[in-house]
Amino acid sequence: MIRGPRLILVRHGETEGESSIRYHGRTDVPLSELGRAQMRLAGRAIEMRRGDRNFVRVFSSPLVRASEGARIVAGDSAPLVTIDEFAEVHFGLFEGLTADEIRERYPNEFALWNADRLAPTYAYPAGESRADFTNRVERGLERVLALWTPRDNDALIVAHRGVIRAIVRKLTRAEPIVELGSIQILRFDGGWHAEAIDLVDHLDDG
Repeated sequence: MIRGPRLILVRHGETEGESSIRYHGRTDVPLSELGRAQMRLAGRAIEMRRGDRNFVRVFSSPLVRASEGARIVAGDSAPLVTIDEFAEVHFGLFEGLTADEIRERYPNEFALWNADRLAPTYAYPAGESRADFTNRVERGLERVLALWTPRDNDALIVAHRGVIRAIVRKLTRAEPIVELGSIQILRFDGGWHAEAIDLVDHLDDG
């Protein structure tokens, strides 16, 4: 039985701005050395699964932490296409802050955020609403699926947690956690399904 192509999604690695604890949305921070190492480990894990490092298409967010990550994972010669709609959500007043800093500086907004952050109608103060963000990412996904033709080989997307969650949810209804450097594998066999979610074991090899 011939199996369909896979869409492999990788979250960028740690950044110089500590993306593991800070809410960097549109803030364009580069990968740290740890983040680059995480991307190398992700690339190695994908190559071991596929037996090949080449992708018919490679897509990324326009932000440098994702585009650099894509080049590390897929190689400098990869045919990289940046998708503007795959930029992370705009956190507004929360940009660049930790949860503790948000609570201290904006207590009222912090309380509302914790009560409603998953609601489609929630909007980050002076930032983007969840509905607008989801619609934007889905427009980007439509661009990817239009460019990825014929879908006779695997494609790679390197992007951000919110973007990857929105794509996986749209295609498979799964709800991944999406840690830094994690891998999600979706397969198309007449319909989309999640082949592997939240792969992080490769990060222990570093």
